[in-house]
Amino acid sequence: MLFILGLLFVSCFDDDTAVMPDTTPDPDPINYTSGSADFSNFVAVGNSLTAGYSDAALFIDGQTASFPNMLAGNFALAGGGSFTIPFMSDNLGGATLGGVPILGNRLILDFSSGDPLPIPVDGQGATEISSVLSGPFNNMGVPGAKSYHLLAQGYGNVAGVSLGLANPFYARFASSPTASVLGDVAAQNPSFFTLWIGNNDVLGFATSGGAGLDQTGNFDPTTYGGNDISDPNVVAGSIDGILATLTAGGAKGAIANIPDVTVIPFLTTVPHNPVPLDEGTAALLNGAFAAYNGGLAQLQGLGLISAEELAQRTVSFSAGAGNAVLLLDEDLTDLTGFNPALTNMRQATSDDLIKLLDSSTGVSAQSFIGSVVGNDPTLINGVSVPLADGWVLTPEEQMAVNTAITAYNQIIAGLAAQYDLALVDANGFLTSVVETGVPLADGSTVTGDYGTGGGFSLDGVHPSPRGYALMANLFVDVINAKYGSNLPGVNPLDFTGLYVN
Repeated sequence: MLFILGLLFVSCFDDDTAVMPDTTPDPDPINYTSGSADFSNFVAVGNSLTAGYSDAALFIDGQTASFPNMLAGNFALAGGGSFTIPFMSDNLGGATLGGVPILGNRLILDFSSGDPLPIPVDGQGATEISSVLSGPFNNMGVPGAKSYHLLAQGYGNVAGVSLGLANPFYARFASSPTASVLGDVAAQNPSFFTLWIGNNDVLGFATSGGAGLDQTGNFDPTTYGGNDISDPNVVAGSIDGILATLTAGGAKGAIANIPDVTVIPFLTTVPHNPVPLDEGTAALLNGAFAAYNGGLAQLQGLGLISAEELAQRTVSFSAGAGNAVLLLDEDLTDLTGFNPALTNMRQATSDDLIKLLDSSTGVSAQSFIGSVVGNDPTLINGVSVPLADGWVLTPEEQMAVNTAITAYNQIIAGLAAQYDLALVDANGFLTSVVETGVPLADGSTVTGDYGTGGGFSLDGVHPSPRGYALMANLFVDVINAKYGSNLPGVNPLDFTGLYVN
């Protein structure tokens, strides 16, 4: 037998194609643990960022690529249970109420003009708001919700949607017409939760070009408009109430702070000076504004405006690319009492942030600036006709936004410490995506560049699936550090940076 075994051994090497069997033992499988956390019943609470909203809509693929769904996949490795989602009916994103469309479809890139522009995808969405789903649901992200909305009873009442008194997304899965988001969450008795709320308490002001009011000092949110900045005390009281309820049964969790919305592609993609002019057109425009500029100079000579404001308001064009758009600015001194022709307008500077899209119409700034008003070729939007103030977030408006975000984030940090929760620095992370980018394993880098960076979706506000994957990993890192778990995270390359259709 020894002789036969010896022949077999030699024969393995007589054939050049023969290979010795791999005797390397398989590595021991990783034993994923939850540490001191309990992932058995995970509920995610928040707004559109939690729901998986992207490309200006909520749709099935986006909901599947939400960061809480990615977290749930990780939690399942360490005792986590099922994770239910109130899915929309299709991938269009639109929705109807009583058969009447009330929510628009998701955006796609249209190349028909030569330059890619975001437009809604064609088709009628199959989601009907009044067709209420039966829960409960683990993803309790409600697009559009502000901090205080999560505590409001009746926020999901279908009858209140058409009156602007209820949220259409929550109306699809609220447990009753009088329910609150927080009540529906508490009824599930979560063992672990994530909370990311407060973004919309300032976002609407920014994306509307400052069309709302800064309600700092007003403690009654029932008087707020949709685009208003919430008072920090209102935000603090709301989040404190939410956390007190979520932790009452001993649940642990993670809370994220508020990103700087002034650095998102929605406000940084369109330059302040995109207008090209030939020499003749520039001369024609300068001639047309000569009387206007002269009137301003007279008022400055009388001491009614400063030399600085005169320079700011003087309109001047030149041949070539790089002419700044003309815009209205409500923060300028009102001179119409002296001369109705002296409209409060000026040309934009690099400190102004021009919106990517008009949120109410869906029209892109790239297609609007330079377009002709009516049939008069001399009336050109952003050139001879100033852009409405809502197209631009001015430096003064940016200051109000950043003051609010700073206050909110101080509140969130304090409450995270008070309730002994993991604190996720979404603000710092998303700023790093925009400023430096995040390198991936394949050598690519995720950036905040619109359409090509991979971090943001086509609405310029919400992350892409790959951007949400980065957020999921940020949550995982903080949860592991806080609770001693060893979750692996997800591979961002498994998720698209831009839907192709």
